[in-house]
Amino acid sequence: MSSLESVQVEYTRYLEKERNLSEHTIRAYLGDLEGFLQHLEKQKVDDVASITIAHIRSWLANQQVKGGARTTLSRRAVSIRLFTKWATKKGYLNKDVGATLATPKGHRTLPEVLSVVDASTAMDSLATRVAEEETPLSKRDCAIVEVLYASGARVSELCGLDLDDVDYNRNTIRVLGKANKERTIPLGGPAIKALNDWLKNARPSVATDKSARAVFLGSRGGRIDQRTVRTVVYEALSALEGVERMGPHGLRHSAATHLLEGGADLRTVQEILGHASLATTQIYTHVSTERLQKAFKQAHPRA
Repeated sequence: MSSLESVQVEYTRYLEKERNLSEHTIRAYLGDLEGFLQHLEKQKVDDVASITIAHIRSWLANQQVKGGARTTLSRRAVSIRLFTKWATKKGYLNKDVGATLATPKGHRTLPEVLSVVDASTAMDSLATRVAEEETPLSKRDCAIVEVLYASGARVSELCGLDLDDVDYNRNTIRVLGKANKERTIPLGGPAIKALNDWLKNARPSVATDKSARAVFLGSRGGRIDQRTVRTVVYEALSALEGVERMGPHGLRHSAATHLLEGGADLRTVQEILGHASLATTQIYTHVSTERLQKAFKQAHPRA
C-alpha cells in the first residue's frame, strides 16, 4: 500500500530530476496532480493502487461543471496520463488506468499579432525616444523590443542571454530554450544596431559587480527579470491604436506570422521559434489566413 502523499513526493522528484522539464511545466503538472489527489481524498481513496479510470473521469467532469476551459481540461488529462504511466512503471498501479483516457480537444485560440505597419511604428517610436532621451535605459528598452521582434525569442530566453551568446560576425544570438535545448537565431540589421548601441554605449554605465555576463540588465545592474521585460514591451506598444495590452509573447507571435507572410517555410519558422512539434508552428498559418481574409473583406469591392 502506497500513500498518496509519499507517491506525490517521489513523483515530484521524477519530474524535477529525470524529465528535465521547465519549471513552469513542472508547476502545472504538480498543480494538476494536487487537484486530482484532493478529489481522491474526498472519494475516500487513500491508496494509489485503488485509482481507477472512473476516478479520473469523475475528477475531469467535476472540473468541467466548475467551468474549466477545454484547453485546461485537455492539459489536466495529459498530466494525469503521465502520472498513471509513471505509477504503473514504478509498480504502484497494476495497470495503466489512464492510458485509455481520451484527451478533451481544446479550442485553439489564435494569438493576437501586430500588423507589419504597427510593428514598424513601434520600433520607430522607440528609436525616436532614444534620440530624444539618450539614456542607458532607453537604449536598453529599444534593444529589448527590437531583439524580441527580430528573433521571436521567448522572454525567458532573452533574459538568459549572455555576452558570449551574441555573434556579430554572423549577426546571430544563441539562446537556451525549453528542456535546455540550444538554438541559434539570426537577427536583422536594426536589431543588431540597437543591441550594439546598448552593449557598447549604455550597458557599461549600468553594469555593477552583480552584472556578470548578462546582456540585459535591470536598473540596479543585475540580470534583467521577466517582469521588467514585460513592462518594457507593454509600454512600447501601448500607444498603438487598436492594439490590446500586448507583451513579449505577442511580439513572438508577430515575428512568426510576419515570417510566414514574407515567404518563410514552416520548418524554418519552427527552427527559429524552437518548437518541438511542427503542429505548434502551424497555428501561425491559420493566423495568416485569417489576416488575409480580413484584408480581402476590407479592400475588395466584391468581398
